Amino acid sequence: MQSFPEGRDTTNPYLVQLMQGLQPHVRVTGLSWRRALTERVDVFHVHWPELLLRAGTPGRRMLRRTLVRMLLVKWRLQRTAIVRTLHNTHSHEALPRADRRLLSRLDDQTSLFIRLNPTTEAPFRTATGLPSGTMPLVHTIMHGDYRPWFRDAQVPPRVTGRLLNFGLIRPYKGIPALVAAFAACPDDSRSDTPGLSLHIVGRPGTDSLRSEITRAATLDPRIVLALGHATDHDLVEEIGQAELVVLPYREMHNSGAALLALSLNRPVLVPSNDVTEELGREVGPGWVITYHGPISPRLLAAAIERSRAIHPASSPDLSDRSWDLIVTQHLAAYQAAIVSRARSRPCP
Repeated sequence: MQSFPEGRDTTNPYLVQLMQGLQPHVRVTGLSWRRALTERVDVFHVHWPELLLRAGTPGRRMLRRTLVRMLLVKWRLQRTAIVRTLHNTHSHEALPRADRRLLSRLDDQTSLFIRLNPTTEAPFRTATGLPSGTMPLVHTIMHGDYRPWFRDAQVPPRVTGRLLNFGLIRPYKGIPALVAAFAACPDDSRSDTPGLSLHIVGRPGTDSLRSEITRAATLDPRIVLALGHATDHDLVEEIGQAELVVLPYREMHNSGAALLALSLNRPVLVPSNDVTEELGREVGPGWVITYHGPISPRLLAAAIERSRAIHPASSPDLSDRSWDLIVTQHLAAYQAAIVSRARSRPCP
């Protein structure tokens, strides 16, 4: 059982591709609280565990906590292996203390962690569900690409000078700083060559963030906002027309947005760290442009010039992120977690 519901149009394509890839090999279902409580599963695979506790009202949040507590007891009694993919080094949400304690219990009972790059450290704790003196297993499985998802998409040609930021807008992603830096770029719209433009596409996580970005963007007509859920068609159109995708995250560990842009053959501008520098070496020269320090007008201008050095017919090397390989590695991880869990000491 995967930790996300099936059948929603807004589900991350990474998760949908994983589910589809697993289906020929194992019986796999999405999250259903009823089935989770009443049926036995060999493996429960957790993505973004804080979402298990997310609810619209305090009462519903308390209900979610109760359900997760019940499931942890059930899974321990039935020796269900818990596998968790470490999409982030830590939650980007400010969680209540009760939620943090409960998610720590979930980590303690986890048999195997999947990390999406070799630099991620698993949250080893007391490992109460494992044999004495042992720690959870860790497998490294790269984040898959999005090429199969958009195989039949008609990607439009680039628009000269177009910059793009897309995805769920959250405080750590640095969008207000990007807007401010772009607004300080010289406006050469009156010259003979097309000037710069910036499109921001995605749903803000808070009303205050929406208001902040909207106010800043109204000062520059070159900035175009589409602050809502973007469909696959929207993403193909926006990414295809971009010369450069700009992701000025204050924290970047694993980025599905960067891989989505690369899957559609568009270069990305990202902050420099071990993960992004390794990604640049993996996919080939020019596709991942990194920078140090805050985002600035000079940096944006230099990055878009560098992006134009890429041959239009070339594409980044994403061979290490093929879904055939990733599905095989997940099946091996599930089997290893089952074996590890079977060897654990019984619940008192």
